[in-house]
Amino acid sequence: MHHRFSHPRRCLAALVLFASLAFGVPAAHAQASRIVSIGGSVTEIVYALGAADRLVAVDTTSIYPAEARALPNVGYMRALAAEGVLSLKPDLILTIEGSGPPPVIDVLKAASVPFAEIPEAHTPAGILAKIDAVGAALDLPEKTARLKTTVKAELDALPEPKADPTERPGVMFLLSASGGKPMVAGAGTAANAIIELAGGRNVFGQIEGYKPVTREALIAASPDIVLTMQRHGSTLDKTALEIPGIALTPAGRNKALISMDGLYLLGFGPRTAAAARELADAITQAVQ
Repeated sequence: MHHRFSHPRRCLAALVLFASLAFGVPAAHAQASRIVSIGGSVTEIVYALGAADRLVAVDTTSIYPAEARALPNVGYMRALAAEGVLSLKPDLILTIEGSGPPPVIDVLKAASVPFAEIPEAHTPAGILAKIDAVGAALDLPEKTARLKTTVKAELDALPEPKADPTERPGVMFLLSASGGKPMVAGAGTAANAIIELAGGRNVFGQIEGYKPVTREALIAASPDIVLTMQRHGSTLDKTALEIPGIALTPAGRNKALISMDGLYLLGFGPRTAAAARELADAITQAVQ
């Protein structure tokens, strides 16, 4: 007797359908058409892969390209509401690792909607892994391969930093200055990673994460350059050199302040090589 699944193609189709139902993964031939993208670099990759027409909403960190700002917004990536995301009836939710709060992410993962958490790593390899993960979720293997090739070539073309860290310009990344103690970036941060990619030396690389520092610690760190990010509602990119203690550092004496768009500088997406090159040029000009 001829079994209805005896044909190889029918067997394969049945297996794909079973996998999609069992594990919440969309069948390879059925591309998601209602995507919620959470995380600025994730959204940027969706656009770079030519899949913007499939987006129905983004989060507040998704500000590039400008067209993304016109889409419905589900709020800040670390303060999501499950109801707001699911009310958009997505058929795929993309979130950058670290989105939250955790209970909301648990609800979204448990919902009957395919969910992809995109890994975050502030390295060239991490950028390529992001592109891979987004491309796999969107089922765009050829476009993903092309984008990876382009981005990898740009990252590989970045100049090698000087082997001796003491020969690199000292950079302090200033996140905020509220509360009387400036908040600076240490090791394990996107700011630390982009400073190193640009050939600089993070003067607070001995601390972990973002930490407040005293006036004395700031003076002792003796940065050659203060680096800040431009963001809506902040004037730090204009007032950073006025922070107590900065005037007693080489950065303060030489008015060496660099300010760049936050997502461009710290997003670790497809534009990171360009951002690192731009930062490297700005560092070189600042210390001349």
